[in-house]
This record gives sequence, structure tokens and C-alpha cells, in this order.
Amino acid sequence: MNKNDLSILKGTFLHTPSAASFTCHKEHYLAVRQGRIVSLTPELPEKYAGAPIADYSGHLLIPGFVDLHTHAAQFRQRGLGLDLPLLPWLETYTFPEEQRFSSLAYAHEIYDAFAAELLYQGTTRVVTWATIHEESARLLCQALEKYGLSAYVGKVSMDCNCPEYLKEDTTQALENAESFLSSYVKGPLVRGIVTPRFAPTCSRELLQGLGQLAARYQMPVQSHLSENKEEIAWVNQLFPERAGYHDVYDYYGLFGQMPTLMAHCVHLSEAALERMREKQVFAVHCPDSNLNLGSGIMPARRFLDAGVPVGLGSDVGAGHTFSMPQAIVRAVQLSKLAFLQDASQKPLTLSEAFYLATKGGGRFFGQVGSFEAGSELDALVLQPARHLQTASPVEQLQHFLYTQNAAAITTRYIAGKQRS
Repeated sequence: MNKNDLSILKGTFLHTPSAASFTCHKEHYLAVRQGRIVSLTPELPEKYAGAPIADYSGHLLIPGFVDLHTHAAQFRQRGLGLDLPLLPWLETYTFPEEQRFSSLAYAHEIYDAFAAELLYQGTTRVVTWATIHEESARLLCQALEKYGLSAYVGKVSMDCNCPEYLKEDTTQALENAESFLSSYVKGPLVRGIVTPRFAPTCSRELLQGLGQLAARYQMPVQSHLSENKEEIAWVNQLFPERAGYHDVYDYYGLFGQMPTLMAHCVHLSEAALERMREKQVFAVHCPDSNLNLGSGIMPARRFLDAGVPVGLGSDVGAGHTFSMPQAIVRAVQLSKLAFLQDASQKPLTLSEAFYLATKGGGRFFGQVGSFEAGSELDALVLQPARHLQTASPVEQLQHFLYTQNAAAITTRYIAGKQRS
């Protein structure tokens, strides 16, 4: 066996192979070859003797976090205007900020800061939005690659019902989208994703063309769905021929024909829920932004019980932090409020919410988010506080998640490589 391509991590490993509970492996040896986990054992197998060992004894190792929905271009506007509802917030803060990304110098500055902050917070995989500006979107890809982050990046497409300074000509929008997507069909870390902003800002011709691009290049899709009631009414007015918001995307090949993420899904009909289950469309729960903009509470339990894949998103800048521990905690808290309104909606456990931010969301990237054999190694090495040294690993994790102290992360691994 060639030991040159083998590495060993030693420490206490905590993960959620299933959402039902945490699984802990105290002082174990994790063997990794070519970025994938080979084994996790209490003793070092004799055949691995002589392989380099990174000794994290006394530390807690958890999977890296997966953020399935955030807006890189809204990095600077975190916390701004969050007393407004969705549509006025977009018009007052988001669209003017996104206009600034016509400047490559500005894009370079913001996107570098964005990628650095993601890594610091412990996010190892992200699905993110740029703006309509193709060259700026390429700078975002470069920034993510620089920091070693695994990502899907979307160049936004929209051609109507938006400010003139962000409105694309439909033909040009499709040409720009194809130019960007064709450059990032496959990559070791960063790939493209088809990104209609949301149905109201896309003409039928644009939606049809984006669906065709997704099929042609076999690319995944992301957009927004049923975030607030005003938005839903607007979609129904704009597309009266379709059987609901979800059906607009589905009709144009943007709803499960390729792997698909739909953010928010707060006010979803039974028909839409069933379509998502049938096509295995991911619902991305964005607790912070739903609270900040007063959109409502996504009924996470309803989706999980229905068999719809669910992940978590920070949704910066409607969300005000990239901390996925906060998204985990907020998901649990909001599920308790949902339970008070509907006793059939059992609150999420911490292990379930942690699963959504690791293996659950990681499914969109493949075999990611746990320490099971065959998974890509994404890991965070945590240094528990001195007063927690005698606490159990689960208690140490609880403390980390609820205090959200990113400084406790001493080392990060992404796709098998140490990144900090």
C-alpha cells in the first residue's frame, strides 16, 4: 500500500450519520486517502503504520458546515434595513448594493472578504449568489478557490420587474449565463449553478432559456420560492396560467429536472410540497432571514416528515451572520414556535438541526458532511474551553453551537486538505 497518499487524523470525532442522534468516537484514528475517508477505528490499523498522523488528542472534530443559500454580493449590507419586509428591502438596500458590482475593483474587495469570513466561521461548502455581472461572478469563483472552499456559484439572471440598472436584455442574459456556466461545468472546488433570481424578475423567455441551459450543461439550479405572501400573490398575478409558484419553475425545467435548491419555502401548498418530494427538490431553511424580514416560519418538520430533502442557509444579507451554528440554533428555536402554533409540528432536536447543516445539506455536493467511510473529508477541529475539558463531547458541541465562538476552531479541512 502506498502510504504517501494516506493521512491520519487522531482525536474525538462527533457527527450525525443519521439525523436521529449524535455518534461519538472518542480518541479514534481517521484514515484519509485522496480526500476521502477510508476508515474510523479505535486503534491504528497495522497496515497504516508509518503514515503521517495529525494528533488532535483533547480536541473535538466535527464535520464542516454546509451553507446552501447565501448572497456573496450582500456581504456589506449585513444588518441594514432589516426592519423592512422583503420587497421594500430589496428595492431600498439590495438592488442598489448589487449595482456596485459592475466595478471589478469593488467586487474583488468584497468577494475576498466574503470568502475569508466563510472559512473563519467554519463553512466548508457553500452555494452562493453573485450578481448579474459576469466578470464579477468570475472574481467570486476565484476568491472561493483562493481560500480552498468548495462551492456552487450562480451568476444571477433577471430581465424584468427590477431596476433598469440591473435589468438584462433577455438574449444577452442567456448568452452571459451560458458563457459563465460553460466555464464552470466541472472543477475541483468551484462549479456553476443556474440562477434565476426569482420568478417575478424573469420573463417566460428567460426562464425557458435557463431551463434549457441547465439541461444542456447538466447543471444544478437555485432560486427562491414562497418566501412571503406578497411575493406569492405577485407570482400568481404574473403567471396566472401556472398552478402555483412552484409550477412556474417546473414548467420551464427548473424544478428537479436537475438537482435543485429552493430557498425559504415558508408558505407552501400541499401540491408544491408533494412536487418537491416527488422530484427531490431541496428546501433550504433560512431561519435568520425569515425572522429579520418577517416572512414567517418554514415548517421544517413538515418537510422532513414528507421526505423532502432539507438543508440550512445563512441567507446573508437578509440574514445578518454567516455563522451556521446560529442557523442551527435558530432552526431549533423556530421549530419550537411552530410547535406552539401547530402541535403536530414536533420541534427539531439539536442532532436533527446539526444534520441539516452537515450531512443533510452536504448531500447536494455528494457524499459530504459525516465521518463515514467514502465521504469527502470536511472537518473542523475545535479546542474546547478549559472549563469544558471534563464535559462530554456532545456537551462541548452544544456549548460551541450556542455560544457561536468561531475562535474555538483551530483547524479546517476541506475535501481532505488542511485549509487553516
